[in-house]
Amino acid sequence: MTTTTPILLASTTLLLLTLGIGLARAMIGPSLQDRMLSVQLMGTGGVALLLLLSPLLAMPALIDVALVLALLASVAAAALTRREIDDD
Repeated sequence: MTTTTPILLASTTLLLLTLGIGLARAMIGPSLQDRMLSVQLMGTGGVALLLLLSPLLAMPALIDVALVLALLASVAAAALTRREIDDD
């Protein structure tokens, strides 16, 4: 156990808390924009969590998964923005 492991574990715990709050906000709403923003928060938190778990679990493949999740989150934001423009 290195000296950075407790810091990584504390950061991971805080990110899990953030993901839980984002999930609650996505379920509550009230508008589509609020829900999309909370989904973006969960995507960002998920990327950060995967990047923190990669050295903790000694699994470098988690970095690739985090990059794919980041790309999917940006595509979702672009799709919502495009949908909002088309609805006006």
